Amino acid sequence: MQCEVTAVRVPAVLMRGGTSRGLFFHARDLPADHALREAFILASYGSPDAARRQVDGVGGATSSTSKVAVISDGSEQGVDVLYEFGQVAIDRPLIDRRGNCGNLSSGVGPFAVDEGLVAATDPVTRVRLLNVNTGKVIVAHVPTRDGRFDPTGDYALPGVPGTGSRIRLDYVDPGGAVTGSVLPTGNPVDDLTVPGLGTIPVSVVDAANPLLFVQWEALGLNGTEPPDEIDSHPELLRRLEAVRAHGAVLAGIADTPEKATAETPSVPKLTLVGTSRDYLTTDGSVQKGSGTTVRAAMMSMGRVHRSYALTGGIATAVAAAIPGTLVADAAAQAETWGDEDECRIGHPAGVLPLRADVRREGGTWRVASVTAYRTARRLMEGRVLVPGQWLKNRSTMIVG
Repeated sequence: MQCEVTAVRVPAVLMRGGTSRGLFFHARDLPADHALREAFILASYGSPDAARRQVDGVGGATSSTSKVAVISDGSEQGVDVLYEFGQVAIDRPLIDRRGNCGNLSSGVGPFAVDEGLVAATDPVTRVRLLNVNTGKVIVAHVPTRDGRFDPTGDYALPGVPGTGSRIRLDYVDPGGAVTGSVLPTGNPVDDLTVPGLGTIPVSVVDAANPLLFVQWEALGLNGTEPPDEIDSHPELLRRLEAVRAHGAVLAGIADTPEKATAETPSVPKLTLVGTSRDYLTTDGSVQKGSGTTVRAAMMSMGRVHRSYALTGGIATAVAAAIPGTLVADAAAQAETWGDEDECRIGHPAGVLPLRADVRREGGTWRVASVTAYRTARRLMEGRVLVPGQWLKNRSTMIVG
């Protein structure tokens, strides 16, 4: 980190990973002091912004485009790189690190290769990364050419325009990433009582990230609603957050619903799920229910995710393989599954296919691995500038 009288300048790379985007920093370049580091990252994104525009920073004013990755050497832990993920709140001074982002994770391998942290072995370079948020290892198979990440290819990812090279991600033993158990409550389904709403069935599954599954119909929805329709109803959003917050208490993630809303807005992620059905995707095309296993949509930081978080997809595919969960019940009614029991999640932008190796061992569920595919691209590199006086003033505002 280079400090001057008027500004703090930190090297950074802006990357797209899957359907997410964020700044990638080397840990060595950020302030060592926790409060100053948090203040710097928040100011970089233009947070907090009560108007939710992040106009005074590089944030994109959505949860998918307000994420950060901090990278460091992982040799002492037996991996290539350590990767810390942060969900940067838009309208408050908070960076939530309770879980991981699978989409942004797909940018870590390419970043590591291009930054010289891992030597390239063309045409595919294997990068082992440890997500320090969850303590879980991800193996990225990164397409490379001439010693650098090769972003060009013909793989199309719903929610991202155009095509790119296909990055294979193997999530090794992702179960219990945040709570320590694939089924945090010990049950495939529980009754959750929410004041003002009543008692509804829910499933809590933790694999890569914890998800709280609720049936569309339990909240008065039909499962064909586009994201904008849900986001435009404040009262519905309030009910959804109330369910998520009470679910966080059920899962042991928060002590009270109030703390869940204030301190852990990114986990668990509330996910609406149901049987396959026809619906319109965000680009206006018709997604036939016959091409999906389940129909689902995730909430992310209080709004509907415009596609589907990859860690959420992992938890969904795992839930589909565990009898008795709401996801498995919905999947059992699907006309067909994908090749080799591939779970095909119908989400707002299209279809996310995932393959999960889920086993029953010693009375508990174990997830050996989940395989997914993403694309990524290096968008910009340079330095992020923040007025030095801001850090002194804003470091006292940090939550957590």
